[in-house]
Parts: sequence; structure tokens; C-alpha cells
Amino acid sequence: MLQRDCLLEWRTVFSNTIFGLEIKGKKDKESKQYVEELLKKYDLYDFKDKYPSELSGGMRQRVALIRTLAVKPKILLLDEAFSALDYQTRIMVTNDIYNILRKEKMTAIIVTHDISEAISMSDRVIVLNARPGTVKDIHKIEFDMENRNPINCRENPKFSKYFNTLWRELGVDE
Repeated sequence: MLQRDCLLEWRTVFSNTIFGLEIKGKKDKESKQYVEELLKKYDLYDFKDKYPSELSGGMRQRVALIRTLAVKPKILLLDEAFSALDYQTRIMVTNDIYNILRKEKMTAIIVTHDISEAISMSDRVIVLNARPGTVKDIHKIEFDMENRNPINCRENPKFSKYFNTLWRELGVDE
């Protein structure tokens, strides 16, 4: 899933979500039912006949995620998936996506330059050196809370400790 949702403007929400299935030659009845279930589960079913221009930025990102989930990948790569969104929408969408990934029991690798996003969405943060991008360090992120989600994590006292550690390690203030 990329920075931009890459939805095809001439296709409806439903036809966008099954696009990957079409490419893979797996557009069967069972797969279409799975997509419909995802649309219902994530509050987009009522918009299945709408076009991308009729959706909010957050809704577009959820459609892009459902399109990605439709092909049942073993692992999900999110490359700066929220960077095109304004700050408020970004926080709400990260919360939505986090919950979807948990419900679907998906493993995701999230590429981001946003330290707060990395901490609030992850179990581990891998910090890379500058080019050629080798692993500098791996940080285990643990929040002892019942209803963990990105918004709750930002309010947890551990959040600022993780943030300061990563900030220093990245050498941003040097």
C-alpha cells in the first residue's frame, strides 16, 4: 500500500477493491464475497457504488487497504501510506488501519519517517542508517494497556520515552 491510494477514478469503490483480484485472475464468487464482507466490516459497504472523488481521504485509504487485503497477502507493506493525509485525518486513519490489521491478524511492515506513527503503530521499530540503509538498531515497543491503539499509545507515559530515544538515535537534533 503506497503513499497515495492509487484508486482508479473511473471505477467504483467495489470495482477498485477487486482490481487486484482481477489482475491475479482470482475474481471468483468467494473472493467477491470476501471483499463485500471487508467493506461491511469497515463501514464502506454503503459506498461500494460511489466513485473515489466522492470519498474523504480517510475513506480512500481504507478502500486502498481493502483492495490490498482482498488478495490475502501473507505480509503487508505500507510505504508512507498516511503521508498524503492532513494531520488529523492521518491520526484517525492510522487508528483505523491499526484496528483493521489487528482484526485481520496481518503482519505489516510500515515504512515511515514519522517517529510518532512508528511508535504508536508498531511492536518493533527498526532504525536504519543513512545510505545504504543498513539496520542501526531495533527497538521493541511495549505498551501495557488493554485497549491499545495509536491514539491511546500517544497518551501513555512510555510514548515520550520511546520518542526521545528514537529522536536521539536518528541524530535529528545534532
